[in-house]
Amino acid sequence: ATPLSGFEPGQPVQLQDARGAPLGSAYVNPRSLIAARLVHRDAGRVLDGALLRERLARALALRERVFGAPFYRLAFGEGDGLPGLVVDRFAEMLVVQITTAGMERVKDEVIAALDELLGPRGILLRNDTAGRELEGLPRYVEPALGTVPESVTLEENGVRFEAPLAAGQKTGWFFDHRMNRARLAAYVQDARVLDVFSYLGGWGVQAACAGAREAVCVDVSRPALEGVAANAALNGVGDRVRTLQGDAFEVLRSLAAAGERFDVVVLDPPAFIKRKKDAEKGGEAYRRLNGLGMELLAPDGLLVSASCSYHMGRDALQDAMLRASRRTGRDLQIVEEGGQGPDHPWHPAIPETRYLKCFLGRVS
Repeated sequence: ATPLSGFEPGQPVQLQDARGAPLGSAYVNPRSLIAARLVHRDAGRVLDGALLRERLARALALRERVFGAPFYRLAFGEGDGLPGLVVDRFAEMLVVQITTAGMERVKDEVIAALDELLGPRGILLRNDTAGRELEGLPRYVEPALGTVPESVTLEENGVRFEAPLAAGQKTGWFFDHRMNRARLAAYVQDARVLDVFSYLGGWGVQAACAGAREAVCVDVSRPALEGVAANAALNGVGDRVRTLQGDAFEVLRSLAAAGERFDVVVLDPPAFIKRKKDAEKGGEAYRRLNGLGMELLAPDGLLVSASCSYHMGRDALQDAMLRASRRTGRDLQIVEEGGQGPDHPWHPAIPETRYLKCFLGRVS
């Protein structure tokens, strides 16, 4: 039997070392593989409204220092000293995602702290992640404050997007690739671009706005592709963006069979490796995907290969690209490397907070 069984999920505790010296305050969950999450080095500071206001204000100061417009991830869990809390900001709208029992216990305090800090027009709780079940928490989506619209308009790298909130993927938008999408703009002038796993066209629409002659966006979701078309029209590039619905692997194979070629191929898949035990199977999926992408590239084309799987490290992703190049008989040069933006700061002691990898490679 574990001594943790005497605690309630999310209960505040003090952590001590083997000699009884205090290590800090935390919250525990006997149901979770992560037994305790550190909240503060001072054992007397608990997760309450005051600490939430302090940490959120600190997080906001970083974002305001870096970004000119109020569209970013405002709170990134452990990276901002707020384990179990993600907050995305869309100007006057906030989307909150709570993933742990300890943070769920102070949900009302989280909403109050955000209201005090920013006075938003509305706050939506997107508490529908599968990870909540591991914490013994129910999954739900509900407004927590004010009026929550179906969608919001955001700006990224000077390009506007409309993103659905309650019906969208994750929290509605993927802010983490902002810098990588900006990086790609230098390579797309007059290029034919393929954006695979496009969601709302973050890569493809921005490429068209940066001068690509055509962007083809591929996604399995019809609503996502309707969003791509709407976002292309919103930016006046509707005539240069088209969509293809279907399984990415099948679409890539059919494009290759039809003799299609692109100057730039972007591969930004969902996490193929969600657990360590899936690493081998998921690694093969990344290798196959990169091989299919390379087969569609014109000579000296550019491949953007990304992974948001923590268990797929940067060296493993680079190796997947290398193996794919050998399998397809192509030469690969890595020209740039990117990662998550500064609104996703990672904690040097918690490697899981550094999850996003992105390589730009020239394929000859």
